[in-house]
Amino acid sequence: MRAVLTVLVAWVSLVGGGTAWAGTEELSPPQLGAPAAIAPGVTYRGFSLKGSHGPAYGHLLTVDLRNRRVSVDLLYPGAVGERAKVSRLADQRAAVGAVNGDFFNIAEAQHPGVEATGAPVGPAVSGGHFLKAAVPDGQRFGPAMPPGGSTKDVFGVGTNRVARMDRLSLEGSVRTEDDELPLSGFNQYALPVDGIGAFTSAWGTTSRLRATCGTDTDRSAPCSDDTFELTVRRGRVTSVQERPGRGAIASGSVVLVGREEGARELRKLEVGDRVTVEQRLRPRRGGAFRFAIGGFPILRGGELLAGLDRATAAVRTAAGLADRGRRLYLLALDGGAAYRSGLTVAELARTMRKLGAVDAFNLDGGGSSTLVTRRQDSANATVRNHPSGGVERPVANGIGVFVRR
Repeated sequence: MRAVLTVLVAWVSLVGGGTAWAGTEELSPPQLGAPAAIAPGVTYRGFSLKGSHGPAYGHLLTVDLRNRRVSVDLLYPGAVGERAKVSRLADQRAAVGAVNGDFFNIAEAQHPGVEATGAPVGPAVSGGHFLKAAVPDGQRFGPAMPPGGSTKDVFGVGTNRVARMDRLSLEGSVRTEDDELPLSGFNQYALPVDGIGAFTSAWGTTSRLRATCGTDTDRSAPCSDDTFELTVRRGRVTSVQERPGRGAIASGSVVLVGREEGARELRKLEVGDRVTVEQRLRPRRGGAFRFAIGGFPILRGGELLAGLDRATAAVRTAAGLADRGRRLYLLALDGGAAYRSGLTVAELARTMRKLGAVDAFNLDGGGSSTLVTRRQDSANATVRNHPSGGVERPVANGIGVFVRR
């Protein structure tokens, strides 16, 4: 009798909407809707499927980079330390499609009096220009990365028009008349302990104080009490101050911020001293990027990466590639009430594989997940999914799809 009762209770849990079944059911194949042509080389379609935590609905853009009229680039608000809605970013650049991008510095509850910068976690390349480097791994926002993941991981398209996943590392230096110091940060909201970071006009007007808070392993650690900032213009120091400041940086000027040992080195310099600052982002493999954005890999060579989260479901955004980097898949899950449970990271990777991707990359999710499309004869983009917060969330950056007429 006890065995019968146990079986009955288990059956009720499975069919009655409880959570006992979560994580145990097989991910169903995506049920694809009819494709709709957005522009030459770009199609949109919706699809439904069932994950371990319930039904999900996805929105998918397929981008054919073999079409010479089609291109992909970074969307951002014009400054690294700003945020804007994906639909607005798409409208400003006349993109025919877009999804949200990297995780970003969204809140600073652990550091009273320090404002969140809105800056993204990972590297960013726009139109072939380096915008920023990656923060230390312990300073990132977002879900846990799989083992071996790094804030330096990027998804992008090279100057050869081939998409790939890679890793971008900062190489740079601060050369003075007497020394050459390593540059350990570039337009990023967190610097390594003892480091020196460079900020250019691309950073925007946001305070640079956050860059000296936390440590390489603990984002919530206190801000450093040993900091220094100086401005370099036309190769000479023009101003110095003890505390990182805020406000616009003139084009052609560089602001150097140091913490701990980095601050002590910068403190040796005086107004009028000669200083040369150099920086570049070096790929681990392959050639130069025309566009790159941060996040983390979840699928490589058709195989799921080890250690992906198989328990926590959420609304998510992803980018994938196939056909040796000539075809892109941009996906955002729907955040409507009926689908808000979403997918786990492992399920997202499997879904991207079932949709045709060979490699796939996880981007920011939750309230940030947004996919938009725009007819070429329209001035305004249409938000295809329902953002889980009820309205579009301003984000740090995104991936834009463009079609030349």
